[in-house]
Amino acid sequence: MTGTPTLSAEALAALPASERIRYRLVHARKRYHANDNIADFLEPGELEQLQAEVQVKMQEVLQSLVIDTESDHNTQETAKRVAKMFLREVFAGRYNAAPAVTEFPNAERLNELMIVGPITVRSACSHHLCPIIGKVWIGLLPNEHSNLIGLSKYARLTDWIMSRPQIQEEAVTMLANELQDRVRPDGLAIVMDADHFCMHWRGVKDMESTMINSVMRGAFLKDPNLRREFLSLVRSKS
Repeated sequence: MTGTPTLSAEALAALPASERIRYRLVHARKRYHANDNIADFLEPGELEQLQAEVQVKMQEVLQSLVIDTESDHNTQETAKRVAKMFLREVFAGRYNAAPAVTEFPNAERLNELMIVGPITVRSACSHHLCPIIGKVWIGLLPNEHSNLIGLSKYARLTDWIMSRPQIQEEAVTMLANELQDRVRPDGLAIVMDADHFCMHWRGVKDMESTMINSVMRGAFLKDPNLRREFLSLVRSKS
């Protein structure tokens, strides 16, 4: 990228893991927003190095919060636990490749409405890194050229997309894009209903509000009867 010097292999190897990964992303002109997956730019061993970096920085955050982690037995391992949680669990969708999904041809030419859900969603808002907890329903109208995937794979792909800092509107769109590319249905519908702890835990501290949003594509967008059937079945299971 213009203005970014090209580093030798030796100079690159001397950098912290986060800077090496960022260097590769910038030179490849790849975006690395909070909800982007960057697994292709991590080399073996770098996830462990990133975790160690985050642990050090998290320890500095605790020190800036004036928490005595040496004598407070409850926080002595907090930096280590938080680093592991971010990299291996709640934000794992950024650093891990997509789960393996076996796709089967639609040999029987199924073309009836399919609904999967509710799938439990655990995500985090990119504004405050507060939890987003909710449910997702997925509706599909396959055609003879569609690829069919196993039931559990919808949950695995949903978890992979949602395990990143993001906003709900973008998360649902990203999930829709992923399923559209893999299944290639005539119609795709997704509804997400979630609690946002950036509202519950801080700010207005409203414990009752949830956010519901949807994506409708293909037949679900064009056919009001199909859309009505999907939403009616989702409501009956809510």
